[in-house]
Amino acid sequence: MKAVILLSGGLDSSTILYKAKADGCECHAISFDYQQRHRRELQSALTVAQKAAIAKHQVVNFDLRQWGGSALTDDAIDLPQKRSLDEMSQNIPVTYVPARNTIFLSFALGFAEAIAAERVYIGVNALDYSGYPDCRPDYIQAMQEVFRLGTKQGREGQPINIVAPLINLKKTEIIQLGNQLGVPWELTWSCYAGGDVACGVCDSCRLRLAAFAELGLVDPLVYAS
Repeated sequence: MKAVILLSGGLDSSTILYKAKADGCECHAISFDYQQRHRRELQSALTVAQKAAIAKHQVVNFDLRQWGGSALTDDAIDLPQKRSLDEMSQNIPVTYVPARNTIFLSFALGFAEAIAAERVYIGVNALDYSGYPDCRPDYIQAMQEVFRLGTKQGREGQPINIVAPLINLKKTEIIQLGNQLGVPWELTWSCYAGGDVACGVCDSCRLRLAAFAELGLVDPLVYAS
């Protein structure tokens, strides 16, 4: 069974790559260089893919800085730092990139149909404090219908299925699953800040650190603070 995996190099996407492998899939990973602030994540995507010894890994290039609208694609928008988990849960944050998962899933769908894959794995999570609109179950359900209606495979009764195994898991549960699967956390990257060392203070770093701490585990990444 062939699968396309959306691989950013982060904690969640690396976990779903290893989950796809455990599910017996021939894995074809796709990553995106969209001129994001944290392009350092692509280095992790490459090393995680190599470590997992998957069939293929591709990086697709395009520039979302042309539109901006997010702290990850516009340097004029300040990156939130040192926020509590409660503060993170108040509103959709400025790190939301407009329609990002729709763009990513469209590329993944084209790739999947071209290689006759049966599945597309995505590491969306609805319980993260971010509350991104394109990480929620109703969104994934709607995109599944797009996959069915918008492809030859779908119209011929063999739709490509979106697999989102983390969507209802807490971050701690994702780490526990990753530990069971042997995910190399030391190779992953979650920081939004854009440096060569994880900042430790952006929302993504703080969520990750809090989850490891709650489990009584040490995050193997080196942090600036």
